[in-house]
Amino acid sequence: MLPVFTRLRGRYLRQHTEARLLRHLLKQVSRSFYLSLRILGSTVRKPISLAYLFCRAADTLVDTPLIPHQQRWETLQTFRQHFLSPGRPADARPPWRPVASVYDAHNAEYQLAADVPQCFALLDTLPAHDRRHICQLVLALTHGMEMDLAYFPAADPAIVHALPTMATLDLYTYYVAGVVGAFWTKIHADHVSGWPSEADKHLCALGIHLGKGLQMTNILKDLGKDVALGRCYIPREHLRQVGLVSADLRHPASLVPLRPLLLQLLWHTLDHLDHGCQYILALPYHTLRLRLSCMWPLFFALQTLEVVWNADALLVPTARIRITRRSVYRTLWMSLLCLIAPGIFVHYYRTLRRSLTKALSSQFPG
Repeated sequence: MLPVFTRLRGRYLRQHTEARLLRHLLKQVSRSFYLSLRILGSTVRKPISLAYLFCRAADTLVDTPLIPHQQRWETLQTFRQHFLSPGRPADARPPWRPVASVYDAHNAEYQLAADVPQCFALLDTLPAHDRRHICQLVLALTHGMEMDLAYFPAADPAIVHALPTMATLDLYTYYVAGVVGAFWTKIHADHVSGWPSEADKHLCALGIHLGKGLQMTNILKDLGKDVALGRCYIPREHLRQVGLVSADLRHPASLVPLRPLLLQLLWHTLDHLDHGCQYILALPYHTLRLRLSCMWPLFFALQTLEVVWNADALLVPTARIRITRRSVYRTLWMSLLCLIAPGIFVHYYRTLRRSLTKALSSQFPG
């Protein structure tokens, strides 16, 4: 009886840990993204949710000013090493306890940092192909975080550092978001029956565009907040074209000369989202959960870009640049109708796109 009891107890503890990490903790740290994760099918939700926790933990480490820059860099390198050598023993895994100690014990970031070892233990239980995809994703995404640490050293918070070129920005959005689109595609290709293998490369390419478009939307939406932290993702070469330097964006009045460049970046982002629309249309029709989980951020991004363009307080760090709750509920309802037929999805996408392009084609707000 004792061996049976031991096995049952071990199974219960594993299930309890999995539920705590992939449901309760995930909901606390993923915010708006949690909805897209929860709608996924159970077979793909586990590896995707675990991958998100790893990436969120690394992102929190990189972003926190409570840890010295050099320590963040060294901890990130140790973290990456595990995914380069996924078979390393538990005692060789990243020392996350010092990281967790800088947060308030009631903070979700504290709990996430404290639970990183449990996330590694859960990773070891996944099938080999899931582990491989997760390792590839985390290595790519943390390379983007290395770019964050390299370009934004934050030695002096009074100095606003900027990315040098548009090529750098494009590479950055690829590493921190574009690869996620390819990752979702590969995971589903392994788990969903009837997935067209010949379409993988095409779908991955479109998924990368979707990820880039969503990341660009976040960059533009959070422009004021990031600049207040000494980070400017708008390239220096583009700022010079409109007679600005990154430090100028600390002043809300700089929004007027920034408008032409902002317009260019919004059109650039919309092009990525158009490819994202094609991604959803190219997905197998029976992947209803995947299509729905991609529709929501795509529709929200289109509406957010219009809010960005019309926001007079875009460069104010405390401004709330977001769509209304009413718009969120309307979009959730419309997305259910969009599952009925691709034509409904295309119609709604075009409606939102037309509203955005009409705003962009009009005279500058204000």
